[in-house]
Amino acid sequence: MAKKIPTKEEFEVLSEFRHQLRIFERFSEDITHEFGVTNLQYLLLLHVKGYKGREWATIGELAQRLQTHHNGVVSLASRCEKLGLLYRQQGTVDRREVEIYLTPEGNKLVKKIASAHRNELLGLQGVFKIPSAKELGMES
Repeated sequence: MAKKIPTKEEFEVLSEFRHQLRIFERFSEDITHEFGVTNLQYLLLLHVKGYKGREWATIGELAQRLQTHHNGVVSLASRCEKLGLLYRQQGTVDRREVEIYLTPEGNKLVKKIASAHRNELLGLQGVFKIPSAKELGMES
């Protein structure tokens, strides 16, 4: 099956979407550095805090959320642990797993940074637009 080459207009839609996404990512990088952590460290804390149904997550679950390798999350967690933002505990259900919990300091920090992100996202309402199937040439 031959692949359809995007039209100029479709390239413009994709370019604008990626531009808007990059603006938000850049904001996130800047704000996290103001709080003394990297964007990846913040994302790790966010995914622990935001894990559905509980106040902890496993290394494997965090690797999936961050779309990275298990050993990378182990290193990232070690750096956050040295900063006093989280701690590890042997799995309560599966003793082979490692559960990651936020410390009070990590919890406080993730709340501050998430609040700044929330305000930025609210300001992007109507600006950050996901292209429709029609705009991407996927509809007749």
